[in-house]
Amino acid sequence: MPDVYSSLILPDVRLMVQDEDRHGLTEFCRVLHPVVIANILEELEPREVWVILDHADLRLRVEIFEYVSLRRQMELVEKLDKRRLSELLEEMSSDDRVDLLSRMPQDRVEDLLPLIAQAERNDIRRLLSYDEHSAGSIMTTEYASLPADITAEEALKRLRQQAPDSETIYYIYILNRNRRLEGLVSLRELILAKPEASLSDIMQRDVIRMRVDEDREDVAQELARYNFIAMPIVDNEERLVGIVTHDDAIDVVQEEATEDAHRQGAVEPLQDDYEDTPLLTILWKRGIWLVVLSFVALMTAEVAHRYAKATSRDGSRAHEVAGFSQSDPSSDESEVGVADDATDLTSSLIFLFIPLVMASGGNAGSQSATLFIRMFALQPADGAVPGTGFSVDRELVLRELVLAAVMGAVLALLDFVYVLIRFDLARATAVGVTVFLIVILGTTAGTMLPILFRRLDMDPAIMSTPLIAAIVDVLGVVIFYEVAMIIF
Repeated sequence: MPDVYSSLILPDVRLMVQDEDRHGLTEFCRVLHPVVIANILEELEPREVWVILDHADLRLRVEIFEYVSLRRQMELVEKLDKRRLSELLEEMSSDDRVDLLSRMPQDRVEDLLPLIAQAERNDIRRLLSYDEHSAGSIMTTEYASLPADITAEEALKRLRQQAPDSETIYYIYILNRNRRLEGLVSLRELILAKPEASLSDIMQRDVIRMRVDEDREDVAQELARYNFIAMPIVDNEERLVGIVTHDDAIDVVQEEATEDAHRQGAVEPLQDDYEDTPLLTILWKRGIWLVVLSFVALMTAEVAHRYAKATSRDGSRAHEVAGFSQSDPSSDESEVGVADDATDLTSSLIFLFIPLVMASGGNAGSQSATLFIRMFALQPADGAVPGTGFSVDRELVLRELVLAAVMGAVLALLDFVYVLIRFDLARATAVGVTVFLIVILGTTAGTMLPILFRRLDMDPAIMSTPLIAAIVDVLGVVIFYEVAMIIF
């Protein structure tokens, strides 16, 4: 989603594309920061994007492209011819390149590799072979390295040659002939050293390093612990195979925090941003947990019934209040477990199934609140909610209502069948209708309240998931009583 600044430029950019303003598009690519350009490209059609990028030189084109979201990158390269795509991939940084290729179909990757230079091709195959959660999956092989037996003056000369192809040159890694990591020299130390000083005399020998197969989250934590700009990654033989830079570590920390937040809200982690994830994917990742939690809540009715019998002096009376007995034509009316009037029926219904109703609405609301609060937390501070206007908010709200209707219908059907088998049609109808309504209510509350707080320039996290669940619980009881009284 573009920020406010980007949204002001977007109409002019569209006009320049329409008028084929070569000079204007060239200046647009040259003057603005690549991040701003990338934000604008998110809102354009792929054809328009390539019209703009063609007015930038290859290096700048790649820099802009790398700031575009991964989901959007996939859309842009989907119909790009192999020659242009291979040129783009060759210039991309190794870690960003592998992220893109890992999302592409394997057969297309194999078609592209022969068009890429041998060195980059080998690098791609090696990085793709690492586990997606390992340090190897986020490292870059574009680092600065020097031998230990040269002077500081010679080191600076060589560093100038390596700089254009290195991710960072602030840390220079000292390697022996077998590429084993022997030490480290910072650019500051190299500049301040005497020209004739040997690197072996000024380098740090005890270098903090991590293995290529270690968890990427551990690497990010170590980077933060030592305040490093980059962390060297070595193989089992202590050979330097790459580095993990601080910007990649930030991405990992952000992704892991998002995954944790989603799991705490009973949502399976999303691979892409919420607004970029297909509706069916979100439905599955949310619905599966709602179904599981619904079954757990249904067990509460069984537990309530059993303890009501165990703690009552008159088991038959407890059975009657709980409403578990089904009518038997051959039995005396006093022995039937179903209450004789609507009040008793409503009370027994509420007693047994209020945990199910509260859980269904609260869980659905917590899921929506978790997704929206986390989405807003990752938005630019000066951005709108989300995007730049009410129309975008409306799209997200309507999307949530569709999800709520589908999830509510599925849960209502499952609960209806269970209660119908276990009890009777009246109770099953009351529970099913209530669950459907409360899921929609919970989803609406979990969606609208964070948006409202954001529009009031307040932190959406104030409207936390426990608070939303509490609000939905209160309204859920009211809805349950009203539905039960109408039916009975």
